[in-house]
Amino acid sequence: MVEAHEIGEKIHEAGHAAAHRQDTFRRIAAVYLGVIAMLLAIAALGGNEAGREMLNANIHASDTYAFYQAKNIRQTMYQISAAELELLWSGGAIPSANSDKAAELIKRYRDTVARYESEPATGDGKKELMAKAKHWEELRDHAAAQMPNFEYAEAMFQIAIVLGSVAIVAGSPWILGLSGLLSIAGLLLTINGHLLLVSLAGHH
Repeated sequence: MVEAHEIGEKIHEAGHAAAHRQDTFRRIAAVYLGVIAMLLAIAALGGNEAGREMLNANIHASDTYAFYQAKNIRQTMYQISAAELELLWSGGAIPSANSDKAAELIKRYRDTVARYESEPATGDGKKELMAKAKHWEELRDHAAAQMPNFEYAEAMFQIAIVLGSVAIVAGSPWILGLSGLLSIAGLLLTINGHLLLVSLAGHH
């Protein structure tokens, strides 16, 4: 027969083992939460950086388009001026004594029009400005596509931290497991935010 004191020892040992398991579980869960908090900070930094890049690129794109439009207006004015002089000259409205000056002026206007169209040396020609604007737009769109990934990742990590905290209090491994699944989703979104391997619906 099992003695009463042996039963008491077994109960005590079982209780001690259970307490040890709970203590181990809580320690692991606490370390896990620390890692998730770090991943949350990384996702937040990524989102902030993407937001700054999008804003900066959008400003540069707008400024470049404005410069392009201003150059286009000036180019059109020179084209009109050259065309008017040519009409006056061909119609005999300009005295022959001023024909050389008229020809020089028309050439200067035409040269300016050509320079405004493309100016590789300075990068300020219409062709170069349009290329710059397109480049800034691409950067803006890339950052805009990154942002939702980081935003969703932050939400996943935040919920995972809440569930992890509940799991520690309740001593519930399955709640911690659910938190882990959300953390994995958040990690994948964070990676996708940096690499854009998959485009989220509604974003390009």
